[in-house]
Amino acid sequence: MEYLLANGRQIAYRKTEGDGPGVLFLGGFRSDMEGTKAVFLENWAKRAGRAFLRFDYSGHGSSSEEFTDGCIGEWSDDAIAVLDELTKGPQVLVGSSMGGWISLLCARARPKRMAGLVGVASAPDFTEDSMWNGFLESQKNELLCSGHVELRSGYDDEPYIITQKLIEDGRKQLVLREPLDLPFPVRLLHGTADVDVEMSVPLRIVGHVTCEDLQLTFVKGADHRFSDGPCLEMIVSAVKELTA
Repeated sequence: MEYLLANGRQIAYRKTEGDGPGVLFLGGFRSDMEGTKAVFLENWAKRAGRAFLRFDYSGHGSSSEEFTDGCIGEWSDDAIAVLDELTKGPQVLVGSSMGGWISLLCARARPKRMAGLVGVASAPDFTEDSMWNGFLESQKNELLCSGHVELRSGYDDEPYIITQKLIEDGRKQLVLREPLDLPFPVRLLHGTADVDVEMSVPLRIVGHVTCEDLQLTFVKGADHRFSDGPCLEMIVSAVKELTA
């Protein structure tokens, strides 16, 4: 494992050398680069001789900092630093859940570095549209008074600690409020059984962005993880198309 020092933070990453366009995987909220999708894509890249990179945002996995100290803006800064410092030439970004939001922020900041984008259960603007707008008044008051609120999740026994910093910074990073031009191919994959990100979210992306080559695929019965065998093969197929 190697580390990139960026913005005073140590960002852990694993890099596979190969041909371009390269593939950069961006993981989800509280996930790390050892997840099923990241490792599956890396194994494909090694077989195909394709350049590939996976990493942990600060406060995630093996990178430095505490999760509760982070926010969308800092994690997107981590991703942009990785893009700038560790990759060369055009890249296909594969963003999972929150990584779909981060990939759109990267695309807005570095459009000329994009060869394409694959969004898997993409969750742009979720801190505002899903979290804040879904909070009870008591939860909003708790957040504003104490600086954080605890949320239960179906993925962990421990509750998520959602900070006021995360919510307030998220409002500065929204991508579905202002025009968003994506001058490269985009493929969005989403499961109909995703209980974390509603099917309306990828439809909002399609209706909001300017993109001449955008395809949205719904997979009946697939959940938010989008990590069973057929789903993993669909991700690889999308990446192969955009790197061809």
